[in-house]
Amino acid sequence: MNSRIIKWLIPIAVLAVLVIIFFSSYNSFVTKEEEVNASWAQVENQLQRRSDLIPNLVATVKGYASQEKEIFTDIANARAKLGGASGPEEQAAANDQLSGALNRLLVVVEKYPELKSNQNFQSLMDELSGTENRLAVARKDYNDLVASYNTKVKKFPGVLFARLGGFEEKEYFKASEGSNQPVKVDFGTTE
Repeated sequence: MNSRIIKWLIPIAVLAVLVIIFFSSYNSFVTKEEEVNASWAQVENQLQRRSDLIPNLVATVKGYASQEKEIFTDIANARAKLGGASGPEEQAAANDQLSGALNRLLVVVEKYPELKSNQNFQSLMDELSGTENRLAVARKDYNDLVASYNTKVKKFPGVLFARLGGFEEKEYFKASEGSNQPVKVDFGTTE
């Protein structure tokens, strides 16, 4: 009778251990995935903060440089594209378009020294600069968590549990092509 019980207990014990390992791994993947999602929410939060600051900045510059309509249109279009983007890849592309439009705006600002001395403009620029710094930190934190999560999804035995649990790799927030090149500033044009 003891050997019969042992014959049944061993497979049951092995199955119980496997179930415990699976649920433990599953819960670990859920935790990592939620960390990635929370970090991405911080990136989106900073992108939104940046997008919210831009209309005030544009309005201030418009008062001084009303003839620069193309840049204001480009900024509005880029903000709209960023607002409608979903996922890290689309948002990164929209962010790059908005950054380019802002760079052109800053070139326009150089043409108007009285604008640069305007307190409201300076305050907005300081806030935008702070937001850019927070955005860079949020993107770095997000990419760090994505790296940790993706490593867990790819490594053995995690790859087995990830497939069983339906966990897939996450996208990195990537810089656009050519963003490692220096920005060309030409104070003679607005483009």
